[in-house]
Amino acid sequence: MTEDTTDHENSNESPPQVTEGCRMPVRMRNSNDWPLAEILSLKELGDNQFLYYVHFIDYNKRLDEWVTAERLDMKKLQLPRKENKTPLKDVKNGSRPCSPDPLAPLPAGNEQPLRPTEEKLVPPAPTESWAEQSPGEAPATPLANKEAREAKENSDIWSNKARTPETNLAVKENGAPPKKAIAGRKRKFPATENEDSQDSLTPWPRPTGSMVAHHDDIVTRMKNIEMIELGRNRIRPWYFSPYPQELVNSCIYLCEFCLKYTKSRTCLKRHLAKCTLKHPPGNEIYRKGSYSFFEIDGRKNKMYAQNLCLLAKCFLDHKTLYYDTDPFLFYVMTEVDSRGYHLVGYFSKEKESTEDYNVACILTLPPFQRKGFGKLLIEFSYELSKFEGKTGSPEKPLSDLGLLSYRSYWSETILEIMINMAPSEAGEKPQITIHEMSELTSIKKEDVISTLQYLNLINYYKGQYIITLTREVVEAYERAALKRPLRIDPKCLHWTPKDWAKRGK
Repeated sequence: MTEDTTDHENSNESPPQVTEGCRMPVRMRNSNDWPLAEILSLKELGDNQFLYYVHFIDYNKRLDEWVTAERLDMKKLQLPRKENKTPLKDVKNGSRPCSPDPLAPLPAGNEQPLRPTEEKLVPPAPTESWAEQSPGEAPATPLANKEAREAKENSDIWSNKARTPETNLAVKENGAPPKKAIAGRKRKFPATENEDSQDSLTPWPRPTGSMVAHHDDIVTRMKNIEMIELGRNRIRPWYFSPYPQELVNSCIYLCEFCLKYTKSRTCLKRHLAKCTLKHPPGNEIYRKGSYSFFEIDGRKNKMYAQNLCLLAKCFLDHKTLYYDTDPFLFYVMTEVDSRGYHLVGYFSKEKESTEDYNVACILTLPPFQRKGFGKLLIEFSYELSKFEGKTGSPEKPLSDLGLLSYRSYWSETILEIMINMAPSEAGEKPQITIHEMSELTSIKKEDVISTLQYLNLINYYKGQYIITLTREVVEAYERAALKRPLRIDPKCLHWTPKDWAKRGK
């Protein structure tokens, strides 16, 4: 969109009326920053007073909000062109990209063992969810500046840009230097600029599962729900969710056990008097301490699965699966107390995935974020893959918070394998191949390679590849491990994989 910038500071003319599509600096909530924002909608309050729904350019859509005129800098108003005044399709909002540039794979060939050594690494600061979001005690309403800084900091912490190698580990790989990362790799299906992702870690698959290429219109770009009450928590949604129109005025009240939505607390009380559920439907397949996982078939428990998807859409921008839940399994994590099993987060996966995805969507609810639950969900998904004897990977694109969580999990898991390896022979440094790393962790080979490259651990030295670990890497891993008290215990998982090709969906 091309705008005309108008400065009214030294003009005697009255400022033009603010309309949809106008851009100007807008003050962020709880901040003195004035980033450029676009007006998406107006709401008249009376007495010539308006509320303006704004999207901050280059920021995630979860920061969009209604603002008053006092937070608009009218002096730097940018008027839209008339022909583009109210775009309905393919609106380009410039949301912040979340995925890194594609990483070049190592050359294929005879895979030699990698021997880890000690090298320097900055300590990890795992971000937990997907919003999947991500875990942690994040406020229900994200603070713009805080989130922007945290995303940047969490990304830089593992990036290891200034590293001084102390010890190296050699691995021979066909004697060829590693390929450079290929910038600008094209997707296999069209994507709009408002998606929160650039190129993913691997080439783009066909649009399948719960993610498809989608085009926003003005309606779905705007949050339609002010608040959700779920059990003892009141949560402010991040994105649009297609709840029935008659319910989306102010607050939606959900039953925390069956997730049925109601329009008032009175209706919810009537429902609770009749609802017999105290835990999610389906089979409890894991319990340790006060935490349980339930496996739910999207075909057998369709109503619960649909309600769960509607709730998840409030926090997952890319999610497009709401009603066709038959091909999916849902793994719901709960916290147990005397009142029942309370929803913490969940992930879904296709019963049959041609791309070996072990996660379709993953979410930790905002009240439980930054507490390690997001990483626990990721670890559980890979534990299921180990039981199946497969390697897996999350469906792309990942959200910005989801990418940070997966990056952190992959980094810690791979470092755990390398740091705890025993020497193969007396005096010999430990050796391991990328294939063996993948088999031990159930992390797909491409994700192992991309993580090693992202951490800048792989170097080419005297005709062979070496992994370089510094003492700081080890110390950083140890600090991260101390901050991760919640782990999956395979002994507590009681689950048998099913062959869905034979059983049918």
